[in-house]
Amino acid sequence: MALAVTSSSKVISGSGFPLSSSSSEIKVSQIGSFRLLDRPHVANTTLSQRRSFVKPVNAEPKWIDSTVPLAATVVAAEVEEKAEVVEEDFEQLAKELQDASPLEIMDKALEEFGNDIAIAFSGAEDVALIEYAHLTGRPFRVFSLDTGRLNPETYKFFDTVEKNYGIRIEYMFPDAVEVQGLVRSKGLFSFYEDGHQECCRVRKVRPLRRALKGLRAWITGQRKDQSPGTRSEVPVVQVDPVFEGLEGGVGSLVKWNPVANVKGNDIWNFLRAMEVPVNSLHSQGYISIGCEPCTRPVLPGQHEREGRWWWEDAKAKECGLHKGNLKGDNAAEVNGNENGASAVNDIFNSQNLVNLTRTGVENLARMANRQEPWIVVLYAPWCQFCQAMEGSYLELADKLAGSGVKVGKFRADGDQKEYAKQELQLGSFPTILFFPKHASKPIKYTSEKRDVDSLMAFVNALR
Repeated sequence: MALAVTSSSKVISGSGFPLSSSSSEIKVSQIGSFRLLDRPHVANTTLSQRRSFVKPVNAEPKWIDSTVPLAATVVAAEVEEKAEVVEEDFEQLAKELQDASPLEIMDKALEEFGNDIAIAFSGAEDVALIEYAHLTGRPFRVFSLDTGRLNPETYKFFDTVEKNYGIRIEYMFPDAVEVQGLVRSKGLFSFYEDGHQECCRVRKVRPLRRALKGLRAWITGQRKDQSPGTRSEVPVVQVDPVFEGLEGGVGSLVKWNPVANVKGNDIWNFLRAMEVPVNSLHSQGYISIGCEPCTRPVLPGQHEREGRWWWEDAKAKECGLHKGNLKGDNAAEVNGNENGASAVNDIFNSQNLVNLTRTGVENLARMANRQEPWIVVLYAPWCQFCQAMEGSYLELADKLAGSGVKVGKFRADGDQKEYAKQELQLGSFPTILFFPKHASKPIKYTSEKRDVDSLMAFVNALR
């Protein structure tokens, strides 16, 4: 892999890698070639441990015959016994760094892995990672996945970042034959019809896998508040549960998430304070930025991940790069199990809001002449998009208290989901319905603006 390179860079002799450095030019002499030996697989991966064995290539005996002489076997064993062994419990390290600043975590990551770690840069607000790395004064590497479907603004931003930091970003591209096969068989926009996972697998996941095979660790911009359904438990450092690193095998790659505990608004405060260049799409309402066909601005009251793959249900809001966050087949299982197998805190709790049961909502739907109009949200408490609009919906309930309009909620996941789909127009969570006084069928709120003013306008237009 190419490295992120500052203006005062040198290449480590024998490695082919230039290093970024904020210090004056350093002369590096060749001290010999080294190779990582195959690391034995970790017997118990829950220990989150890593073993590295490093020795000079010229210390390895050269076998001429297929039958290895006993003496040579003994020599090899002695060499391995003298090899340096480094072990680290990354679960314990995550606990130690839990309250550390992003700068401290970044510094620790770069110090720990040196040339064998790289920052994964998407072209969004994770540019903060590059700024933190720059502030450490240590060499750092940066790579990005070019899917071939990014916004023009993102490509321009890549160029701006390279010039601002005096670096070169390594771009990983999808396999042309795989992309060709996908497009020829399914068309350019098949993901709108059969889900984004296949396209993401070809354009993002497989290129990422190739990139990570050349590393021992990588740095991501994951934050807990980005996706409460799939990222709420992201640690600051972990053994990667999905991908393999340079040495191969389970536990061979370490994943660092320096901003895991940082709120999105604090990231932006940091970027403004440091005058870091940002993607111009952000000023157009984009928060989470991916491929152009699959990303759009978010609206008031929406969670930032609703701008990604908006035509799909909440359970599909990961592309596969961080699929280790998923603990089940879908986000419902991760967020408390939509069938109710795990306890989950309910939402939309207010004295001005009625909790409807299945019988209650059936009776409401059957009424041809209601004494009062109703607005009802069909929700799942594990859904991050329902969570994101909780504040505005509770404010709506307060504003409508005593107005003659009833405000209700109906939990429509688990056993109630099929009924809600067939009888209540449920497409994805949340779905908002208005039941007028003199109409047999409820009216669905089709706008994705979920701020209280937009919801009030909907109610006032119909009551």
